[in-house]
Amino acid sequence: MGGARGGRPAAVRSTQSKDGAGIIRIEFPNAPNAKDDNLEEITWDEFFEKFDESNLALLYQEETASGQRSNFNKLVGRETAEAREHGESHATRRHGKRRENVPIVTPNHPLSPAGR
Repeated sequence: MGGARGGRPAAVRSTQSKDGAGIIRIEFPNAPNAKDDNLEEITWDEFFEKFDESNLALLYQEETASGQRSNFNKLVGRETAEAREHGESHATRRHGKRRENVPIVTPNHPLSPAGR
């Protein structure tokens, strides 16, 4: 998703340490937060190291309900992603709005380092 749409891996500056990236994001050049000074671009290797270390999964949306290309993505815990795959719609670390039909990328998915 990231590379094909111009997404770049980024970390929230205030959460980084000498040991590595803190909170990670995928930043898109034309998105409203693209010029966010709180984000610092990192390498894809750093991104996936933190992704695996934090046991994350990537939820993403290919297109909006109106058919437009979407850059929506959200990093969630793998346990949350796995629960959602099994139909537990309430599965989340925090309760909030959930997007329907959002694919999930986990370590064995073709977009993950292990699946590549």
